[in-house]
Amino acid sequence: MTGSARALVRKLKLQRQLYLLLLPAIAYFVVFQYIPMYGVQIAFKDFHAPLGIAGSPWVGFEHFERFFRSYPFWTLIRNTIGLSLYGMAVGFPVPIALALLLNQLNGRAFKRFVQTVMYAPHFVSTVVIVGMLTLFLSPRSGMINQWIVRLGGDPVFFLGSPEWFKTLHVLSGVWQGAGWGAIVYLAALAGVDRGLHEAAVMDGASKLQRIRHIDLPSIMPTIVIVLLLQLGGIMSVGFEKTYLMQNSLNLDSSEVISTYVYKTGLLGMQYSFSAAVGLFDSAVNFVLLVTVNRLARKLTDTSLW
Repeated sequence: MTGSARALVRKLKLQRQLYLLLLPAIAYFVVFQYIPMYGVQIAFKDFHAPLGIAGSPWVGFEHFERFFRSYPFWTLIRNTIGLSLYGMAVGFPVPIALALLLNQLNGRAFKRFVQTVMYAPHFVSTVVIVGMLTLFLSPRSGMINQWIVRLGGDPVFFLGSPEWFKTLHVLSGVWQGAGWGAIVYLAALAGVDRGLHEAAVMDGASKLQRIRHIDLPSIMPTIVIVLLLQLGGIMSVGFEKTYLMQNSLNLDSSEVISTYVYKTGLLGMQYSFSAAVGLFDSAVNFVLLVTVNRLARKLTDTSLW
């Protein structure tokens, strides 16, 4: 055994308890993330269940070409990227602003109460959220439309209007997740040296100036990392909520790659074709993540790796 191998064995023995704690996480990723990658090859095959994955014939990039030439391709790309960018533009700054404002609260009891109210929507089921939207926005009995009628307007079928879909999807997502997303930034703000704020107060700085010149620069690395992660998943629009809000009237605006994969793969039983679409989605996310990570490393000296 070489010296480096003996050093490695010695290190494993000294830290064996930490590695044992790490084993469940490693096992999870191996079993549920890496082993299923074996099935990705059906995207390049004409998969038939009786033949199995190994016995199905290879077709190369046929399914990818079919997807690129298909009628809904550009609609899917436009809706997926548009909904994701809209969600980031509206939803990304809100948790930062909430964290900065919460950090300025002095009353501990009031601060805890506000945090509890902000975090609570995160634990509401997506099905319940969509049910609330359906109830409040109903053109007949919905509270919003009742107000519109009282003000002299005509009822609006919000969930059946393609132009309203993205706005409702994004704003309901912000309401549900902004408070929970602020936790990361509150944790980063907790590490800011209080002496900086005390010195700024002595110099006559206002709360807004302290936020701008102390808090924001301090949490900027965290902001960059979160932004990178969101940009890296720009093609991954949540399936459950999108599918629940989807109907035949708003399909032009609500059909995204994840719902299309579900319909063609599980409902239409086109397993190879849907696997190719899903693999294309993942490949785009991977390329975007690597690209924005390099740009962030060059521009801000902060990156994921």
